[in-house]
Amino acid sequence: MFSCVMFILILQRVALDFLLSIIYFPLWWYSGGIKKAGRYAINLFLNGNANLAPGLWLKNIFVPMFGQTDWQGRLVSILMRFVNIIFRFIGLILWAGVTVVVFLLWLAWLPGLVYLVLRFI
Repeated sequence: MFSCVMFILILQRVALDFLLSIIYFPLWWYSGGIKKAGRYAINLFLNGNANLAPGLWLKNIFVPMFGQTDWQGRLVSILMRFVNIIFRFIGLILWAGVTVVVFLLWLAWLPGLVYLVLRFI
């Protein structure tokens, strides 16, 4: 008898928790979830910046490569680093676009899912 009452109480508690979780999910998605997704997108961009490091290349643009201190070595070093900086900045801009798309996909996923569920019901 006692185990049957406990089972019913536990079942009620689990059902209530399940319903409240379903109701709370959209609120979390656009509050705590969006904060988490924003941090993820920022970290994704910062990791891309750390990998490409265009600022480091820009900082060392006038440092001769391979210790070539004559004017030809300096000229080649400056030209090669300048080209490298341009392509790294382009890559960083493209990577920033990828991170923005990832963040926008986070925003659009829940309404898209609701639309698909309502469309195919």
